[in-house]
Amino acid sequence: MSAPTAVAGHPSFASAAKQLLRDTLLDGLRDLLRQKDWSRVTMADVARGAGVSRQTVYNEFSSRAGLAQAYALRLAEEFTAEIAEAIEQNEGDVTESLRVGFTRFFAGAADDPLIQSLLSGEAKPDLLKLITTDAAPIIDAATGRIAVVLRESWVAMPTVAAGRVARMVARMALSYVSMPPAANADNDVAEDLAVVLAPAIIAARG
Repeated sequence: MSAPTAVAGHPSFASAAKQLLRDTLLDGLRDLLRQKDWSRVTMADVARGAGVSRQTVYNEFSSRAGLAQAYALRLAEEFTAEIAEAIEQNEGDVTESLRVGFTRFFAGAADDPLIQSLLSGEAKPDLLKLITTDAAPIIDAATGRIAVVLRESWVAMPTVAAGRVARMVARMALSYVSMPPAANADNDVAEDLAVVLAPAIIAARG
């Protein structure tokens, strides 16, 4: 009997199960990071929290670096979801969409335990590389998702312009991770970014 195939528009059982495992492991990592610093988190810790073997975690992420990158990529997905929601909630207002999106991003980043770990305690070159020299996968993932939002929402930006603007927004957001604005300045920084970037987006819409 042949293996079941995915119905059009729906993931196969195997891919759904794999995604569930991945989400469970990354959720577990987030919980662990609220209890201990990244430098003390092991693959065995992550496996134990999810009730799976350490080999399962290695099979999924290959290494601690792979685990951190997967976690960071999911953070990028969450950021782009904030941008999408802000655009949907502020139809017709590019500046406010950006202001709300960046405000939520700063708030989420400040609360995320992996970013808190990066910014506190001993230096963590492996995490720093994720947002600097090895940031291409995160930037590419965020760029692709933001570009879709800019094209398919009411912004209705042309494809080439959407890609350029999306990459600019992704890079700008990532640049604030290692040196975030002070908590009481989050809204001011978000508004400054919105005011500066909105004219470029409006002009690019044609």
